[in-house]
Amino acid sequence: MKTKQIFKGRVVTLNLETVTLPNGATVELEVIHHPGAAAVVPMKENGTVVLIRQYRHAVGGYIYEIPAGKLHPGEDPRDCAMRELEEEVGYRATSLELVTTFFTTPGFTDEVIHIYKGTGLTPGTQKLGGDEVLDIVEILLEKAIDQIQDGTIRDGKTIVGLQSVYLRDRSG
Repeated sequence: MKTKQIFKGRVVTLNLETVTLPNGATVELEVIHHPGAAAVVPMKENGTVVLIRQYRHAVGGYIYEIPAGKLHPGEDPRDCAMRELEEEVGYRATSLELVTTFFTTPGFTDEVIHIYKGTGLTPGTQKLGGDEVLDIVEILLEKAIDQIQDGTIRDGKTIVGLQSVYLRDRSG
């Protein structure tokens, strides 16, 4: 494999990679390398999920999301999930259960997101970064599922996380 770095930023690296595919063909691919991320579906005992309504410049406005963040070098995804939960929504979880791990867009990036269900929520300290503009929204999980269906919730990790927790909780 031949690799040419096109761009290296704070979050991603873009490479032009010449690779030989399993069928023997040699192709050039643009690949974005990302350190990965962790996210949390924060659940209260009454069935309420804590979401954020966050401004995202790339999509031109506010979207609904579960708390999430980029992994630091060598960081355990569970530690990242705990950190992001407190920083973004001001809660700590006494229990984090891994729900799923998935590739976000495997056609051009190696980004993986680890999603946890957080329960036993207790107040912590919200510590937003300078680039985070958000509101906290608490709604019943069933209503959040309805908002996926009606197009209100459109963020991929949030859809995967909410639906995974919903299906897992329903199946016992």
